[in-house]
Amino acid sequence: MSSGFETLKLHPQLKQAIDALGFKSMTPIQEKVLKFTLAGHDAIGRAQTGTGKTAAFLISVINDLLLNPIKEQRYRGEPRALILAPTRELALQIAQDAKELTKFTNLNLMTLLGGVDFDKQRKELDQNFIDIMVATPGRLIDFSEQKEIWLDQIEFLVIDEADRLLDMGFIPAVKRIVRFSPRKEQRQTLMFSATFNYDVLNLARQWLFEPVTIEIEPEKKTNADVEQRMYLVAKQDKFKLLKEILDKDPIEKVMIFANRRDQVRKIYDQLKKDNYQVVMLSGEIAQDKRLKMLEQFKHGNHNIMIATDVAGRGIHVDGVSHVINYTLPEQSEDYVHRIGRTGRAGARGVSISFLSEDDAFYLPEIEKAIGEKLPLTRLDGYC
Repeated sequence: MSSGFETLKLHPQLKQAIDALGFKSMTPIQEKVLKFTLAGHDAIGRAQTGTGKTAAFLISVINDLLLNPIKEQRYRGEPRALILAPTRELALQIAQDAKELTKFTNLNLMTLLGGVDFDKQRKELDQNFIDIMVATPGRLIDFSEQKEIWLDQIEFLVIDEADRLLDMGFIPAVKRIVRFSPRKEQRQTLMFSATFNYDVLNLARQWLFEPVTIEIEPEKKTNADVEQRMYLVAKQDKFKLLKEILDKDPIEKVMIFANRRDQVRKIYDQLKKDNYQVVMLSGEIAQDKRLKMLEQFKHGNHNIMIATDVAGRGIHVDGVSHVINYTLPEQSEDYVHRIGRTGRAGARGVSISFLSEDDAFYLPEIEKAIGEKLPLTRLDGYC
């Protein structure tokens, strides 16, 4: 039985927000990490999305800022806490959670993302001092170089999804950001990653000061509420099969994943031409348009979303009945992540993967990661 948040002696305004959100007992990672981080220790945590890690680091940050209000003069563009995320969508999700947890405080949040108008963000800096900044690395570097943001007063640094930051080539940018910050002994640093590979642990050694290490093994890598199907299909027949599934399966909302932007664009264009209610999320689309598309999908105006892994990460949408892997992901962790978009909150979900000769290469790693063999189905006329 996990213990409740009342055991943590949190600041009353934060406690009020946790109660208002209806959080009763802590998730395993919250229970393991919060006793250390609330006491001021650095930590590196291994946990998947959906384990409650976002709330764990936000509670640590918010509690610390509330307990240590700044007495002396403050300056424009000097955040007290910085949270780095690899993608815009994940940054927005963290900012949304932070907004709910700071609801009863006077802490100011700011989100700094690429793809959003630079001047609009600059004006936002004029309006208030910033307590918590959630940022993607590229845009933060731009603002630091233009002397709009100063990171030398950071008390708290959170690096989320470190493995993804590595995959996406952001580490040089993050290294510069860390150099702009106070020394590691003079700030509290938390780092989270779904995997602890050599590179991630090497970065932790450089950036964290005497950290505690917390690892949360998912009970079972994949959710029992998600039925996993694997269809053998020739590459040239994938689109025909996709349309057949969209027409025949009882789909409420479906997320279709492909590995590359050009694949996403092609599927989107073909489905749109055939009058399906479809939106797409990939790195090439301007941020305001992505947000609009995400809203349309969330509210059910469009029930089909096509996305790359980068865009699909960190997105929580209720009522996704199906996930379709148009191409199998190259990283087994991404398979776990993709199919976790459905079967949420006790609902049943269906995951369908298309397996052509190109995809078969990735199957053994995926089966190893989830600890089970996936049954393959041969469909008449498709292989």
